[in-house]
Order: sequence, then C-alpha cells, then structure tokens
Amino acid sequence: MNIELTTKEFRRLLDLVYIGNWILNSTRGDDRFEDYDQVESKLFGLCRTNGMDSLVERWKGEDIPSHAFADGGIHEAIMDYEDTVFFEILAEELARRDMGYVEVSSDNYEELVSRMDDYIAEFEAHGTDHITIET
Repeated sequence: MNIELTTKEFRRLLDLVYIGNWILNSTRGDDRFEDYDQVESKLFGLCRTNGMDSLVERWKGEDIPSHAFADGGIHEAIMDYEDTVFFEILAEELARRDMGYVEVSSDNYEELVSRMDDYIAEFEAHGTDHITIET
C-alpha cells in the first residue's frame, strides 16, 4: 500500500498515531499492544528519510518518538482530552446517581443532560474544589 502525504499531513499523521498509541498503551505496563508500537515505530522511522530527524530516536533497536516530539506539546493535547473526558464522565455519573441510577430513556434524557450541564458548569467554575465526602 502506498499513501501520498504532504509534509504537513505526515506530521499530523505522526501526532494521530502517537496519541492513539498513547491511549491504547500508556496504562498497560508490560502488557502492551505491541502491534501498535510496531506501526508507530515504522511511521516514526520514516522521519529519517523525510527531513524530520529530530522527531525520532532509537531505543533498544526500535525507532520511537523523540523527546523533542513528546515534549513539543502533544501531551498538552492529550491532557486537555483527558480532563474533558474525566469531567464529562464524572458529571454523568453524578447526574445518574442523583436520578437513582434509573435506565436512561427518551423520557428522562433531558433531565440527565440538564443535571450534567449543571455539574459541568460547577466544574468549569470551581474544578473539584467543592467535591467533598461526608464522613
């Protein structure tokens, strides 16, 4: 298979591959999906022949994203995503709790969304500062 990409498109593809592999493998420890690591290595290896040497380095015989790549802002994008997902999941879980964990249906969907919106507004205003556990 051959894919023709501009330099900018290839650079964006590297970001997408890195983010995808990070999501799949960053929490797996030694139980990684190695086939995704191999695809990432293969694509980052192409940096050497496409004028992007600073984005790749060798580690244990494999091409991996360089420190310059990893420190270049990609983790800020990942962190923004993680923060958004965290607060959305928390808002939904709290809203569902408030509704007694009833099955979501067309009859109560608007109530769920309204409660979630209230929690999201709270999180946007105060983060988790007002979350407490009663003892």
